[in-house]
Amino acid sequence: MTLIKYLGNLALACAGILLFQSCSISYSFTGTNINYDIIKTFSVENFFNDSGGGPANMEQTFTESLKDFYQRNTQLELVRNNGDLQFSGAISRYNITPQATVSSTDPANVPDRAGQMRLTISVDVEYVNSVNEEESLKRSFSFFKDYDPRQTSILQVEGELIQEIFDSIIQDIFTATVANW
Repeated sequence: MTLIKYLGNLALACAGILLFQSCSISYSFTGTNINYDIIKTFSVENFFNDSGGGPANMEQTFTESLKDFYQRNTQLELVRNNGDLQFSGAISRYNITPQATVSSTDPANVPDRAGQMRLTISVDVEYVNSVNEEESLKRSFSFFKDYDPRQTSILQVEGELIQEIFDSIIQDIFTATVANW
């Protein structure tokens, strides 16, 4: 009788182990859904500045920031070209526009001025997933930051604003490409 109980418990334990091994939950702290057994590399072509504006090194700053972000937030290896995931594109828009006017109270007829200015940058991105072509995309990502021209000039805040805008755009690219939210 004890042999039958022993074999029954052994069969139940084996069934439990098989059940737990077949059920797995994949979780990532960065929110990616990359299968690292299949996708191992990524490549980023140099982005171009087709906007006609911005500092001379803006496209290099964007390209390097994109590479750094994927290296920090995935386990993918950066390769020179033909990665499993491939990024290319161009900065297509760099605009500074007034957002709010400030009326002059000066009786000498001083014209109204901009009380707030907006820097907007758009980046056209082509993303190719060579493992799963259905996940590839071609899309424009855009973001803006405001500054007060009465307190500072664009030359004083341009670098900081560009980096903040790039950080937001790169987060959006990451979410659209490997997080699939």
